[in-house]
Amino acid sequence: MAELIIENEQDKIDVTREMTDMIKSVCEAVLKEEECGFDAQISVTLTDNDGIRKLNRDYRNIDRATDVLSFPMLDFDGDEADAEYDYDGDMVMLGDIVISLERAAAQAEEYNHSARREIAFLTAHSMLHLLGYDHIDNAEGEKIMREKQNKVLSSLNITRNN
Repeated sequence: MAELIIENEQDKIDVTREMTDMIKSVCEAVLKEEECGFDAQISVTLTDNDGIRKLNRDYRNIDRATDVLSFPMLDFDGDEADAEYDYDGDMVMLGDIVISLERAAAQAEEYNHSARREIAFLTAHSMLHLLGYDHIDNAEGEKIMREKQNKVLSSLNITRNN
């Protein structure tokens, strides 16, 4: 189970109940797919290009907007069994996801699919980062992440056509 803390820090895209429910469904589907042995708390911040650019600059020393940032709270070393986390029977704080809704909308148009699909993809992608997956300079990691993202989105019937 996932408990989401969702903050909207932008005013360019309407944040609907349908959107926040979909984000939660994607987070829960990733946890299920990964057979996580804990209930997770995840912070999701919805921002715009300026907001994500500041975070990207401050935390990654990259002074440009991006679509999504992930801030894991756990160190998985590539395997949940090796993860170091305190679990008291309640929730494990998995980490923070920051999505630029402005960038997601532009990418949806560019890739010719819905903003819903793009936000779901970015959420699944970021969740996998929170669970220790990486694709930076790692072709095999990128392939694994792509397969897992597609499987999760397909399980929720979120396709490029809807």
